[in-house]
Amino acid sequence: MTLWDDRLLEWAETHDSVSASDVKDTVYFQISRSSISRRLKKLSEHGLLQHLGNGVYVITEQGEQYLRGELDANQLEPVNGEGGGAEA
Repeated sequence: MTLWDDRLLEWAETHDSVSASDVKDTVYFQISRSSISRRLKKLSEHGLLQHLGNGVYVITEQGEQYLRGELDANQLEPVNGEGGGAEA
């Protein structure tokens, strides 16, 4: 998990959804659109976001639990079963 991951999850929670195009020009995110897209994909792969299509994601219950401090990201496994840990 990175600082940007936390911010992306917070954005998704407060704005009902998140996409790279939504946040790329905000002062809240100071990383490239491609980096934002990669982070969104990783968060989705680990079950913290759900991809709705067209680059739009919504926060999952697991994502909300992580933000509340109820879930340790180090224990997350990729949803597709590949890799290990939260190397997001």
